[in-house]
Amino acid sequence: MAMDMRLSMKLSQRLVMTPMLQQAIKLLPLTRMELITAIRTELEENPFLEELIAEEEEKGPETPDEPQGFEQETTVTPTVEVTKKEEMDWDSYFQEEAYERGTGEGYNEKPSLENTLRNSESLHDHLLWQLNVSVTDQHLNEIGQIIISDIDDDGYYKEDVVETAEQAEATVEDVQKVLEIIKGFDPTGVASADMKECLKTQAFALEPDDPIIREIIGGHLEDLIANNYPKIAKELGVDMERIHEAMDFIRCLDPAPGKAFNVESAHYVTPDIYLVKMDDDYQVLLNDDGVPKLKINPYYRSILKGKEGVLESTKEFVENKFRAAEWLVKSIEQRRQTMMKVGKSIVKFQRGFLDNGLARLKPLVLKDVAEDIGMHESTISRVTRNKYIHTPQGIFELKFFFHGGVNSYLGSMISSVRVKDMIKKIVVEEDPKKPVTDDQIVKLLETQDVRIARRTVTKYRKELKVPPASKRRRNY
Repeated sequence: MAMDMRLSMKLSQRLVMTPMLQQAIKLLPLTRMELITAIRTELEENPFLEELIAEEEEKGPETPDEPQGFEQETTVTPTVEVTKKEEMDWDSYFQEEAYERGTGEGYNEKPSLENTLRNSESLHDHLLWQLNVSVTDQHLNEIGQIIISDIDDDGYYKEDVVETAEQAEATVEDVQKVLEIIKGFDPTGVASADMKECLKTQAFALEPDDPIIREIIGGHLEDLIANNYPKIAKELGVDMERIHEAMDFIRCLDPAPGKAFNVESAHYVTPDIYLVKMDDDYQVLLNDDGVPKLKINPYYRSILKGKEGVLESTKEFVENKFRAAEWLVKSIEQRRQTMMKVGKSIVKFQRGFLDNGLARLKPLVLKDVAEDIGMHESTISRVTRNKYIHTPQGIFELKFFFHGGVNSYLGSMISSVRVKDMIKKIVVEEDPKKPVTDDQIVKLLETQDVRIARRTVTKYRKELKVPPASKRRRNY
């Protein structure tokens, strides 16, 4: 079969991701702090971009012959109106500050803020300090450092002693010797292999003359977790009062002694969108605090406009940087506009929740908002990722408003979040002696116009981390 080569023309359509579209997509899921970091990075890499300071921002609108999104830089000096009556003598104030904080006579240097901050001690640092004090032999000290490095955040040492010996190039006897020394360190129970060993170590340190407690921990911990006290009392040959005393003691023990040294600091949420009620309507405000506003550098703009005396490579570089700067500004503005549209759409669909709380929360999916503002569902998914909104009902993640629903007997849909809240209230108000089962919850929800299957109730109950009725009865 002969093969020949020939040219042919073919007309087709395909979607091409332009650099501007790619950049806009990347900016959509960014939080406010991530956006600030991205802009700062571009400011360092792109000479076309400059940050617009507040004084230049007040100079007025941009001129029509400049590219959209950039501010026109002028040399006009802004006028500052000075009030006739000063509220404070600022010269005297700064002179006093200079005396107190300067280097003049009577000046006492104060420590910097960094020197006044105290970092919490980690578990590994705490154990290493005790190791250096207790073990002076260099070889054994190195073994101890390896063991401590393998202790997890809960304070457990779950590694194989043989593997640790190979890593430290030591004998198993030496590793076991150092491990026993570390098990005597503070906090009590550290370096244990499992929870039973940890609790038994703490129990022996607090009550060395009570073997019942150690027998319960060693052989009946599973029954203790299941609240099966009669079985424990029968097998140990003691009365129920003795078991309850041991239970109260075991509850005071710490199953994770290392957690006290690994306390994470609280992370505060800064909303990206604010909903402010004015008269009878909600205004959507974006949190642009700290987000740099950009303008174009006039020097590079003049290079771009010039036609003579500029190398072709230089001009190409400047054109590429100008194009990238223009794309960035437009992408940031597109992100702002998309967030505004999504915020207004949420107000439109969830007005009842904003006015009256969780009882009026409606089911909502991404498709509803996408059709409302004329965008694709993927765009809505990106713009709502990791962003928070401040409402009269509190601060919520944007994803909070998007969830499914449950049918009602009147034909309408009830929010799944609201149904979970109903289940939670039923469990809280139940008789602890006779907790309600999932079937009973179904019947109680029917009285509140909720049509729901028992398996769905079970699913929601597990998501709320509510144990089943049998376990709630035993806990009581």
